[in-house]
Amino acid sequence: MNNLPKKMKAIVAYAPGDYRFEEIETPRAGEGEMILKVEACGVCAGDTKAFAGAESFWGSSTQPAYIKAPMVPGHEFVGTVVEMGPNVKGNWKIGDRICPEQIVPCEVCLFCTTGRHWMCEKHDLFGFQHNVNGGMAEYVRLTKEALPYLVPADMPIEQAVLIEPYACSWHCVRRAQVTTSDVVVLSGSGTLGLGMVGALRQANPKNLIVLDINDERLAKAKAFGADIVMNPAKEDVVARIKEMTGGYGCDIYIEASGHPSSVNQGLAAIRKMGRFVEFSVFAEDVICDWSIISDRKELDLLGAHLSPFCYNDVIEWIGNQKLPTTDVVTHKFTFAEWERAFEIAKTGEDGALKVILTP
Repeated sequence: MNNLPKKMKAIVAYAPGDYRFEEIETPRAGEGEMILKVEACGVCAGDTKAFAGAESFWGSSTQPAYIKAPMVPGHEFVGTVVEMGPNVKGNWKIGDRICPEQIVPCEVCLFCTTGRHWMCEKHDLFGFQHNVNGGMAEYVRLTKEALPYLVPADMPIEQAVLIEPYACSWHCVRRAQVTTSDVVVLSGSGTLGLGMVGALRQANPKNLIVLDINDERLAKAKAFGADIVMNPAKEDVVARIKEMTGGYGCDIYIEASGHPSSVNQGLAAIRKMGRFVEFSVFAEDVICDWSIISDRKELDLLGAHLSPFCYNDVIEWIGNQKLPTTDVVTHKFTFAEWERAFEIAKTGEDGALKVILTP
């Protein structure tokens, strides 16, 4: 219990654009809590958008700030238990390797008490509030409300660090309710989109079409199980989708690109009474003709948020390669190199997919 250093290295967010690599107090385990020694932490699009000052994180004149600074960012982390407080729930022990859910539910709100913890009204997420500091540090504290999952000791870190994003991918696919007779179009083949390709293969749709403007990512999607890949910058993908479906359009459209044009593309490509699943977080408002959703096509429109009840499946499927992970982690940096890591994660330069940080 007393072997942890008093200070640790961490990335600390103070304000938009004001992130610093510095020494802070090492957290200690209180009642029901555990301390993990961080092995690695992925850089998410949410991390780079927060650094850039997105109003959805830092607030504006019309919405309160979601981030509680100063805080340590990072929610895609894996670590080993090095300290346990009294009365920890579960059969955890020192040396266990853990990946927790991103959400730290309050356990008392309407959603938590009715089995929908991932929509917790308080909605603390690792890496956005100082009471649940994230994994871009040498050590991270799992509060008693955290939802930890055991990671196999022999799983390579390049796979283990994908558990959290792939769990989000699997939740999105479950929301889509895919059957073997469905033609599914997935727009976006970044890390999360590639996780969806593997998850969609478990549902065995009639035809899986993946769209992206990056040909390297399309090649990866094809290798991971897409039946057809198309680049909207090079061809009329809506026309091709209609042609392949007798003029009707796809049964299910999953939007995972985060670009407004992908929404309108999907509304055009989907058949009447189809299912549109929106996964992305947008940096700007999306303008579309909502009458397509209602009067013209009577669509089912669904959102997807976080990764409830998905971790056990994903950990198993990554381990047995049902969810492909080859070369999804493209770049590794130390915490001290976080600025370069954030930049590459934001721009996607140098063939970047998942960028990770290590102590």
